[in-house]
Amino acid sequence: MEAYIIAGYRSAVGKAPRGGFRFSRADDLAATVIKHVISTVPSLDPSEIDDVIVGNATPEAEQGLNIGRLISLMALDTDKVAGVTVNRYCASGLETIATAVAKIRAGMADVIIAGGVEVMSGMPMGGWKIVPNPDIARQHPDWYWNMGLTAEAVAHEFKVSREDMDTFALQSHQKAMAAIKAGRFKKDIVPITVKEQYIEEDQLRVREYVVDTDEGPRADTSLEALGKLKPVFAAGGSITAGNSSQTSDGAAFVLVVSERKLKTLNITPIARLVSFSVAGVPPRIMGIGPVDAIPKALKQAGLKQDDLSLIELNEAFASQSLAVIRALDLNTDKLNVNGGAIALGHPLGCTGAKLTVQLLNELERRHQKFGMVTMCVGTGQGAAGIFERL
Repeated sequence: MEAYIIAGYRSAVGKAPRGGFRFSRADDLAATVIKHVISTVPSLDPSEIDDVIVGNATPEAEQGLNIGRLISLMALDTDKVAGVTVNRYCASGLETIATAVAKIRAGMADVIIAGGVEVMSGMPMGGWKIVPNPDIARQHPDWYWNMGLTAEAVAHEFKVSREDMDTFALQSHQKAMAAIKAGRFKKDIVPITVKEQYIEEDQLRVREYVVDTDEGPRADTSLEALGKLKPVFAAGGSITAGNSSQTSDGAAFVLVVSERKLKTLNITPIARLVSFSVAGVPPRIMGIGPVDAIPKALKQAGLKQDDLSLIELNEAFASQSLAVIRALDLNTDKLNVNGGAIALGHPLGCTGAKLTVQLLNELERRHQKFGMVTMCVGTGQGAAGIFERL
């Protein structure tokens, strides 16, 4: 039994920790997006949903307590629909879609909401209490390296120059600004009203504003400006804030149904997930994960790179993006055509679902058939999912 995506939306991506969602909770953000997704399919009774699968890379504090179940309760106005939280770091949002599709194909469910959310504004990178295994930390310290150090290792091992990284970063901003000016993300994004309390002149005041545009892209950036930034992670290194993905806040979800439910709802599907693969690579160069994951996904799908019209490669860092592009000889004319995470942001557990929504709408705009979402994943992994527009 085939599974189909029939709706998908995302929030705008807010800059963390000072953007429009800086005081928003992840559960509120996700619930708002899901409510909109459900509202676009009025023939579906929310109580018919079998599960809500939520990707989240730091499931603790405000994002803890099985946030997936709490989001289900908040978004669907019923306690009959279950919820679960999934963590594959940067691939969490894509993993949930693959899980939903697999469960439906196996006959375990007919309707699943899948996606992810991350509000990085109030969350330290890695979480509030990191407790490495002491023996492993001595034997394999690189298993616990922060992502910036792995990006430095990739730049060194794959000979990616600082100049090439900064040029790649500039192009990401330029493409993202062009996409925003052309309104290409309008169909993706659910405008979200934020109510904020603050103190002014010893008085409690309230203001409201709407977040409906990605906050990361900068029209004023330049190679000169990027070149002046200092390395962040290593003395004498080449990874800067300008050629790295931005910490971000956001949520994105899709609605996946079985062929049986599709007929009952009498609705036209948007797309289907053709294949999904993950792969392991050395943690110290985790950024090359897509190099192993992409060929596996293509083989599963019975496709070649030339069959893909669009590729969304998550720009965790310019160094790893360029290493992947060069290793697989990816067609840059098809890659991140509307910019990537260096400009648009990377809300960790949300990103895979966010890129899926973005990809499907761009495939529709261009009347093209196959596209891929792929990313590197912390601790040495890669993930890739191939979608077919219907």
